[in-house]
Amino acid sequence: MMKPKIEVFNSTGELSGYLGNIIVKLSVQLDFVNISLSGGNTPRAIFDILSTEYTYLVNWDKIRLFWVDERCVEPDHYESNYGMTLNHLIKNLPIPGKNIFRIEAEQDPQLAANSYSETLKNNLPFKNDLPYFDLMILGMGDDGHTASIFPDNMHLWDSHNLCEVATHPVSRQKRITLTGRTINNSRMIVFIVTGSNKSLVFNEIITHSGNYSHYPASLVDKSKTTWLVDKAAACKTGIS
Repeated sequence: MMKPKIEVFNSTGELSGYLGNIIVKLSVQLDFVNISLSGGNTPRAIFDILSTEYTYLVNWDKIRLFWVDERCVEPDHYESNYGMTLNHLIKNLPIPGKNIFRIEAEQDPQLAANSYSETLKNNLPFKNDLPYFDLMILGMGDDGHTASIFPDNMHLWDSHNLCEVATHPVSRQKRITLTGRTINNSRMIVFIVTGSNKSLVFNEIITHSGNYSHYPASLVDKSKTTWLVDKAAACKTGIS
């Protein structure tokens, strides 16, 4: 079994600094950096830090932003991943509007999925006959889901489509999500996991124990993945 690459941090600030330095390095190495973002409380805190401490460290003209998934709501809705990113990152940085590629999830879900697939095809380089991201930033739920692929719809991971319509298992809310082929075709994948409520699932995934095979997050390409976790999430692993 391949040993996972794991970085454990004492604080969100430390974690944000590590991620920020990855973006700095990519922005120096590449003409453009194509990044796919996730939503959630932890990314919100990280975006706040990046938009204040990395204002002048990154050439933001080079940064092109896409999204891993989106809830089927209006872009100004409080649940919108795009809306959260706009308020906590984009508004505070000199990222050109032409470099923002949001999922228009307020329209019919299937039309939104098809439309975003075309957006990826038309605005990303291709590798292995698939759109190619430089940096894929993922989160993980305490049920082991990632993107908007949940344990009860894991078949979406293997879809031949670039994007799919997913349904939240509890709220039944429709969401648009990238699929596994699209996610795993990235140059670099970063998982951000914080909180003790995710420690059991995280430990099972990295040790291939328990119910790990039932978690969509376990299907992400380990050879490309770095886990950025806080001490609470790592508490069951023995890693410090």
